[in-house]
Amino acid sequence: QVQLVESGGGLVQAGGSLRLSCAASGSIFAISDMNWYRQAPGKQRELVAGITSGGNTNYADFVKGRFTISRENAKNTVYLQMNSLKPEDTAVYYCNLVLRLLSRKDYWGQGTQVTVSS
Repeated sequence: QVQLVESGGGLVQAGGSLRLSCAASGSIFAISDMNWYRQAPGKQRELVAGITSGGNTNYADFVKGRFTISRENAKNTVYLQMNSLKPEDTAVYYCNLVLRLLSRKDYWGQGTQVTVSS
């Protein structure tokens, strides 16, 4: 069973920065794709950024140029560096691990709150 533990959320003023971390247990991290999603109150969960096992990245348009996703396989950890934060970035941020073998298997963290004040 894979466990994902997020950290790094908090309260920050608009224009500030935060770095989220997500540590995974187990031995499948290096062969898994990793994503960050977020969910604001009353809204659907949305993809923020992703990084494949090979290091290819993708970003939602609303974070391009502001957020950077990275991974450190030696530490089983994925990061989300968030700069130039806006009040609309306020949400619970979730880490997602995707393992693709014979079928797709998703694992989720418990989420970390990010609040950006204006």
